[in-house]
Amino acid sequence: FTTFFSQLPDPAIEDQGKDYIRPILNKYAALCVRCPGYGTRTNTVVLIDSEGHVTFTERNMINADVNQWKTSTYEFKLHS
Repeated sequence: FTTFFSQLPDPAIEDQGKDYIRPILNKYAALCVRCPGYGTRTNTVVLIDSEGHVTFTERNMINADVNQWKTSTYEFKLHS
């Protein structure tokens, strides 16, 4: 995964497997789900570069209020 994500700006890499992965992402990776009594309360992004540097960012809804969010970011390096 590390190499793949560090190369995403390369259009040739982005095109590889897109016919396979796009339907999966479209079905299961909604950015925000909102329905009565149910919905997205947390968004998480994990970025890992080719040198093992990790950026973990999470956004959490506060008190089930769609207008109030808290964002936390943690950075660390993976041990090899």
